[in-house]
Amino acid sequence: MTVKAIQQFQLRTVLRNEKMARETLQALKDSGYNGIELCGFMIKRVPFIVRILTFFAGMPIGRSGKLDWKQLIAESGLKVVSIHEDLGSILDNPQNIIKEAKAYGTTNIVVTGMHRFDYSNKQAVLDLADKLNRAGEILKVNGINLLYHNHNCEFRKVETGETAFQLLLEKTEPQYVNFEFDSYWAIEAGYNALELMNKLGIRMKLYHINDRGTRVRGSTGSIVKSDSMELGYGNINLLELVEFAKRNGVEAIILETHKNWIDKSPVKSFELSAKFLNKYV
Repeated sequence: MTVKAIQQFQLRTVLRNEKMARETLQALKDSGYNGIELCGFMIKRVPFIVRILTFFAGMPIGRSGKLDWKQLIAESGLKVVSIHEDLGSILDNPQNIIKEAKAYGTTNIVVTGMHRFDYSNKQAVLDLADKLNRAGEILKVNGINLLYHNHNCEFRKVETGETAFQLLLEKTEPQYVNFEFDSYWAIEAGYNALELMNKLGIRMKLYHINDRGTRVRGSTGSIVKSDSMELGYGNINLLELVEFAKRNGVEAIILETHKNWIDKSPVKSFELSAKFLNKYV
């Protein structure tokens, strides 16, 4: 059965202490979610610079790294479907990452779009594919899968006219590297998400879901700004994407929104999105 999960990063504002974290995880369970995807920089102490960078990006992680996440997850009963980690840590300290994955009972480690990386540079993208292959091989030997999570930056064109995403799909080895596909960012970049899912095929192991639309009040100008929305309240044909993901045997469908929550509440937002997931997943 496909797991209904949420990305921990969406919960960052309601994880300020152990009491809040327990209440939030219980609210997830009560809403119908049975899984969670963790962020490596939110489940352990990290350098102060990480907290500063997320703060100035408008998405602070607070002090969640000081909480006892192993205990919190064990108490919640939620399945850890994967952990997001950075590629450098995997290559430099693979045993630490493997140990972390096994401690949380997951077989999936996810690398997200690289920070300050030129996805229009073909050689840089080819080098990235090589590093992903090496990292994936190391993890695979230890029973852990490596997945790559896209944003919109991977849909920049390189000199040959291909997108960086196409190159990563072509140049990574399926036995070592697969994908956690994010349809929101592909659509935001102007691409047909269903066509991309078909290209990925069985290499799409996890599916990140989000809706896209506008939340405005009163009169507006002739142009409104699109942003993330609760599932079923935007303009993405999510049902066809969810049906494809289920037919393709994805392990989990994972909700993630960073902002624009109803009443500015990530809890109210995931509760509303749960109605869609409970109906169709």
